[in-house]
Amino acid sequence: MRDANKFIINGGKRLKGEIEARGAKNSAFSILAAALLTDKECVVSNLPLIEDLFRMIEIMKSMDVDIDWLGKRTIRINAKNLDPSKVKKDLVLLFRGSILLYGSLLARFGKVKLPCPGGCIIGARPITTHLDAFSQLGIQIIPCDNSFELRISSNEVRPRQSNVILNEFSVTATENIMLFASLLPQTTVIKIADSDYQVQELAKFLNKLGVEIKGVGAHTITITGKKKLKGAKHHLIYDPIEAGTFILMAAASKANVLIKNIEFPFLEFPLKKLRDFGVSYEVAEKSPGRGSIKILPWKTLKIDKIQSLPYPGIPSDLQSAFGVLATQADGPTLIHDPLYEGRLKYLEELNKMGAKIIFADPHRAVIDGPTRLFGTELGSFDLRGGAALIIAALIAKGQSVINNIYQVDRGYERIEERLQKIGADIRRIES
Repeated sequence: MRDANKFIINGGKRLKGEIEARGAKNSAFSILAAALLTDKECVVSNLPLIEDLFRMIEIMKSMDVDIDWLGKRTIRINAKNLDPSKVKKDLVLLFRGSILLYGSLLARFGKVKLPCPGGCIIGARPITTHLDAFSQLGIQIIPCDNSFELRISSNEVRPRQSNVILNEFSVTATENIMLFASLLPQTTVIKIADSDYQVQELAKFLNKLGVEIKGVGAHTITITGKKKLKGAKHHLIYDPIEAGTFILMAAASKANVLIKNIEFPFLEFPLKKLRDFGVSYEVAEKSPGRGSIKILPWKTLKIDKIQSLPYPGIPSDLQSAFGVLATQADGPTLIHDPLYEGRLKYLEELNKMGAKIIFADPHRAVIDGPTRLFGTELGSFDLRGGAALIIAALIAKGQSVINNIYQVDRGYERIEERLQKIGADIRRIES
């Protein structure tokens, strides 16, 4: 774990060149969790080298999972000797992605006890949707201090088909039930299922393990599991959120930058909205659904509203980068994130830089632009907000200091080195 404290950024530099997205961060967690369902060998490639991934691997190793690095971004996993009793609970507490261990460990061992996972400070993210979904499958849920124990009732005769109706479009709740259902020799139907890239990637990998999954990409998913799963190899898709972050960075700074490794099916709506707002771009599709984008300098930018919605809407993870772009648009822009009441904290930092932002409530704010941003000292409250502040600092006049950049390191691999290659004046100050 790197002990990095802050970024120093001198804004206003002309950006040009190429930058590429790495492997999909959030997909990596569910794929690694799925590898725990089998005692056969699995190989996962195109991994992003980020703090959250290293945490997940450390948690798995603490449970006697054998993990070997076969290359810079490729690991081999063998969970034959998996022992959940040895899990490092302090890491689970710090890492939100560990929530996916519930589904895998419950399926493999019939019971699991883990503390409530942590993560970004973006608002209340209880696991009630997960627990409610498991309870619909007859799972016993026993609260224990700051943890939950889940057990399969051994006396219960299972029906040939079970239906689960989620309380909300939750990516991780959808994935958790998919993971658990994969080792059930029956059919499980998930309704109100999320359909974002993480869910679609997990379905591909589970199919390789021998699970039969139908309805992927829709909001009703059918899983027919097996008692025994095989091993598999899987190459992660590239991260749509990281690609979207770089696209919005180029738009906000009017940069001559080519963004590579874009998974177009998962960014169709954000890209459509960019065109609506006045941003033009050129697309180079090298393979079906994947390619590159070059943002062209815009003349007039007008944004009426940015609203975060489940896929295929604008991802909540890109809302903050859109918010920085809105500071450069003509007139008022409504920012609405109905999902997390803490997602708008970054806007307080933009106000420090000279933005004109009025908060209506924890979920809504109005940005009045265009405004010239000025460098100052900033705090990074969460992963995506931290990335947005980097964009703001790049277009600001003068020097900015961004603290608590470990939050950024959790999801963006050595971002300062990659930005330096396209002309950004950014450096890391380590303690």
